[in-house]
Amino acid sequence: MKINLYIRTKLSVMMFIQFFIWGAWAVTLGTYLGKTLAFEGTQIGLIYGTTAIAAIVSPLFVGFVADRYFASQRVFSTLHFAGAIFLYLASQASTFSSIYILLLIYSLCYMPTLAIANGISFRHLTDPDRQFPLVRVLGTIGWIVAGLMVGFLGMEDRNIPLQIAAGMSLLLGAYGFMLPHTPPQPSNEPRTVARMLGFDAFALLRNRSFLVLFIASVLISIPLAFYYNFTNLFLNEIGMENAAGKQTLGQQSEVLFMLLMPFLMRRMGIKWMVAVGMLAWTVRYILFAFGNADPATVWMLYAGIVLHGICYDFFFVAGQIYANREAPESLKNSVQAIMALGTYGVGMFIGSLISGWIVSQYTAADGLKAWDAIWLVPASMAAVVLVLFVIFFKEDKRESTQ
Repeated sequence: MKINLYIRTKLSVMMFIQFFIWGAWAVTLGTYLGKTLAFEGTQIGLIYGTTAIAAIVSPLFVGFVADRYFASQRVFSTLHFAGAIFLYLASQASTFSSIYILLLIYSLCYMPTLAIANGISFRHLTDPDRQFPLVRVLGTIGWIVAGLMVGFLGMEDRNIPLQIAAGMSLLLGAYGFMLPHTPPQPSNEPRTVARMLGFDAFALLRNRSFLVLFIASVLISIPLAFYYNFTNLFLNEIGMENAAGKQTLGQQSEVLFMLLMPFLMRRMGIKWMVAVGMLAWTVRYILFAFGNADPATVWMLYAGIVLHGICYDFFFVAGQIYANREAPESLKNSVQAIMALGTYGVGMFIGSLISGWIVSQYTAADGLKAWDAIWLVPASMAAVVLVLFVIFFKEDKRESTQ
C-alpha cells in the first residue's frame, strides 16, 4: 500500500508540472500576440495550431519510440529538455515566422509527452478507472497555479510566461528520471512496419464505439479551439481585470469534477458523461455570447468559465479512460496518442484555422470585435456534435457498469 501511494505521489507531481508548463504560456499567448505584437486573428490561430500539428505527428513518434524501444520516462525527460530550449527562444522572437517555427518545434517536443504521461500513469496504477482522475487532478491544479501567478503578477501581455514555462520544462526533464521505470511492453505479435511505427493502434477504430468517440473528439475539438485561443483576449478586451486569474475558476471546477468522476462514471457510463460534457460546451459559448463585464451580465462570464470542469473532465478525461480500457497492454501509449491526435491534433488544427478566420471576419477596421457573433459559431458546432454523438454511440452495457 505504501509503495502504491509513493508511486501515485510521483505521478501526481509529474502531472502538476506537466500542465503547469502548458497553463503558464498557452492561456495568455493570444493576448501577448494580439496586444503586444499586434498579430492578426488568423496569425494567432495559426500559431496556436502548432500544438495541433504536433499532436497529429505524436502517435507516430510515441508508437515508434515510447512503445517500442526506449523506457517511457527517459523519452519523456529528453523531450522536455529539448522543449525548454525552443520555448525560451520563442520568448525572444517577435516576428510571426520566427515565433511560428520555434513554437512548432517546441510543440513537437511537448505534445508527445501528454500521451507518454498518461501511459506511464496507466501502467503503474493498480485501479486506473478510479485512481487516474485522482492523479490527473494534480495537472489541473498545476494549470490553476500557473494561471493565478501569471494573472496576479500582470504578465498577460508579456513574454515572461513563455520563459517561466521553459524553466519548468527543464525542471520536469530532470524530474522525469525519477519516475517509475516504464520499459516497452513485450509483444508476441509479428514485428511489421505498421507495428514498428505504431500504426497498428489504429486497428481500434474498427470498434464502432471507439470510432464514434474518436470522430466526436475530432469534431468537438473544433469549437474547443475558440476557447483556448481567444478567451483570454476576449476577457481582456471587454474589460475584465486579472482575466488569467479569473480563468482559473474553470480549472478549480475541473478539480471538483475530477474528484467526482470515479463516482459519476459508475452511475452515468461513458456515453452520458461525454454527452453532458458536450452540452456544457454549447451552454458555455452561449453564456459568453450574451455576457459582458458589466454588473448585470458578468455572472454569465463566470458561469461560462466555471463550466470548464464539466467540459473538460466529462469529455476528455472520460475519453482517455475509455481508450485505456480498450487498448491492449503493448499499445497503451499509442492509443493515448491516437486520442491526442483526434483532440489536440486534427480537431484543434482545424479549429485554430476556423477560429482565427471567424475572429478576423468579425473584427472591424478599428480593431473592435463582435464577440457575441463570434461565440455563437462554436456554440452551434458543439450542439450539432452532441446530437450526432447521442444518436450513433452505443455503449456496451458491461462497460457502463465496469
